[in-house]
Amino acid sequence: MRNETIVNEFLLLDLTNIQELQGILFVIFLTLYLISLAGNGAIVMIIISEPRLHTPMYFFLGNLSCLDICYSTVTMPKVLENLLSTHKAISFPGCITQLHFFHFLGSTEAILLAIMAFDRFVAICNPLRYLVLMKHQVCLQLATVAWVISFFYALMHSIMTSQLNFCQSHQLNHFFCDVKPLLELACGNTVLNQWLLSVITGSISMGAFFPTLLSYFYIIGFLLFKSHSWNMLQKALSTCASHFMVACLFYGPVGFTYIRPAFGSSMAQDRIVAIMYSAVTPVLNPLIYTLRNKEVKFAFKKAFGRKHLF
Repeated sequence: MRNETIVNEFLLLDLTNIQELQGILFVIFLTLYLISLAGNGAIVMIIISEPRLHTPMYFFLGNLSCLDICYSTVTMPKVLENLLSTHKAISFPGCITQLHFFHFLGSTEAILLAIMAFDRFVAICNPLRYLVLMKHQVCLQLATVAWVISFFYALMHSIMTSQLNFCQSHQLNHFFCDVKPLLELACGNTVLNQWLLSVITGSISMGAFFPTLLSYFYIIGFLLFKSHSWNMLQKALSTCASHFMVACLFYGPVGFTYIRPAFGSSMAQDRIVAIMYSAVTPVLNPLIYTLRNKEVKFAFKKAFGRKHLF
């Protein structure tokens, strides 16, 4: 008979074993979290308030900023709490909920980045049909499809993980709840869970990454060989470079973490990579878009000027 127990909570791993670094890490992660909230929140408000930004490109950018706010909020508050706490625990329902929203929002972002690449492809390579192909209803439908597919994908993981029996230590080898560290604690056959994690997650992430990559390669080729305007080439390449940087920052760590098998991989490496896409990337996204985008910078200056005048 297996030593199965009813799990009420999991104990999360410390980010560091050095007690003196806990306070420093708290300040660092709190700063990153606040910058993410402020930067992405400002982009959402600017896009809503500035009529010039009511275009498909900025509609999707607003969605991305909303995702980054929610994405960092799924993990960062608990990480900050545990940095100041001696009992670094999370309840079983809380763990499954965190897992669900982490994969829900992450998958939505993966699909949304591919949609944004398609939007730039149509805008640059087929500008005469852009307003027809990317009208408001189409943009809403594309965003809805991304959110709905991702919700059910995450629901699959959360339901299957919640049905597992845990017969080993309840010390989770991660600083937040994710599928791979939970599979390490599960007893019984977890081959199906591992297969779904590697194949389905890999299909969604790589299935979004390769069309994104192809779109930007085609855009660059189109601009280099068919565009005769240096200003148009420079502006388009600047916009595409911003999008491509965000895509690489997201798809790279996700591919590294989830396409490999759950067992036999280094959880220490996974934790370092997880810090990148859960804490650092949501901070970099607004910086990349605002520093390289003249329209967004103009809208920020316009909004600031009004506030200052008032």
